[in-house]
Amino acid sequence: MKVLHCILVSLFAAVVATGAMAETAAQKGTRIAQMADRADDGFGDLVVDGEMILKTSRGQQSKRRFTTKTREGRGGSAQMTILEFEWPGDIRDTSLLTHSYAGRADDQWLYLPSVGRVKKVTGAGRSGSFVGSEFSYEDMVDQEAGNYSHTWVSDGGCPTGQGTCHVLSRVPKHRSGYSRQVAWIDTSAYRYQAVQFYDRRGQLLKTLTFGGYRQYQGRYWRPSRMVMVNHLTGKSTVLNWSNYRFNVGLSEREFSRHALTQ
Repeated sequence: MKVLHCILVSLFAAVVATGAMAETAAQKGTRIAQMADRADDGFGDLVVDGEMILKTSRGQQSKRRFTTKTREGRGGSAQMTILEFEWPGDIRDTSLLTHSYAGRADDQWLYLPSVGRVKKVTGAGRSGSFVGSEFSYEDMVDQEAGNYSHTWVSDGGCPTGQGTCHVLSRVPKHRSGYSRQVAWIDTSAYRYQAVQFYDRRGQLLKTLTFGGYRQYQGRYWRPSRMVMVNHLTGKSTVLNWSNYRFNVGLSEREFSRHALTQ
C-alpha cells in the first residue's frame, strides 16, 4: 500500500506540473508574436527603395516609386519610419512619417507638398486609404506584438503552399478600423506570410501576402513583394521592395515633423 500511495502521489504531482506548464491559446499566441518581433531586433536602421502598383478590378494599373527610411527604436523609444514618394511628379515629395510604439497608439503625420503643410493622421483617418492604395494608414505602422491581443488558432500549411505556419488571431488593443486579424507566421524563421483583415462587422475585407523573402547580414529576413487584395472591391496594391541598405547611420532628427518639410 505504501508503494501504491507513493506512485499515486507521484502521478498526481506530474499531472499538476504538466497542467501548470501547459500554455493557453492566448499565451502561445503571444509568445509566437513576440518571437516574430525578436527575430527582427537589432537591425539598427535601413533604407529601401519601393515601387507601388495600384490595380483596378479591371486590370488597369498605375505605378509610383518611393524610398523608405527606418530607424529602430532604442531603449523604449519609438521605431521611426519615413516613406517619401519620388515619382510621378503629381505625388513627388508626399511623405508619411510614422512613430511606432509598443503598448500604445502610434503617431503619424502626412506631408502634402501641394498645400505645403503637415497633417497629423488621427482617429477615423487612420483607417482611410493611404494615397489611394488598398493599404490604410493603419497598415503602414510597425506590427508590434504589444499592440494586439493574440490567440493561437492552429499550426498548418502556409498560404504560399510552402512550409508550416502558426496561425494566430489577433485583436487590436487601440482604436482600429479592424475588428480582428488572422496572421500566418512560418515556423522556420518567424516570418509573416499572410494577414487577413476583418472589418468592424466581422466581414473579411482584405488579405495581405508576403513573398520573395531574402536574408540580409546573415540574420534579417525582408520580403521583396507584398500584395494587398481588397475582397469587396476587387482592387489590389503591390509593393515591390529592392536595394535594402542596413546601418547607414540615420539620426533621430531625420524623423521629426520639421524634417518632413525639408
